[in-house]
Amino acid sequence: MSGQQKTPAGIARRLAKRGQKEPRESAWRRETYTLPRSAARDKARDYFLKFPKAAYMTEIESWRELPDDCIEFTIRRLPSAD
Repeated sequence: MSGQQKTPAGIARRLAKRGQKEPRESAWRRETYTLPRSAARDKARDYFLKFPKAAYMTEIESWRELPDDCIEFTIRRLPSAD
């Protein structure tokens, strides 16, 4: 290691480069659905029953209304409960 890398700025640069080479995977599992409004409501309800919020931290991460009364939404959760 050169003297420059022992400085705080050098260490920060080296760690930043390391982060660029090794992208981290998210701990969250995400699933996106595009369904008619009533089917979207049913799918979300079933998902929360299968993966309860208290155990999996399940949540609707994002949603939007599309034409023809369809909803696109993304649900995220942790992969397993403790």
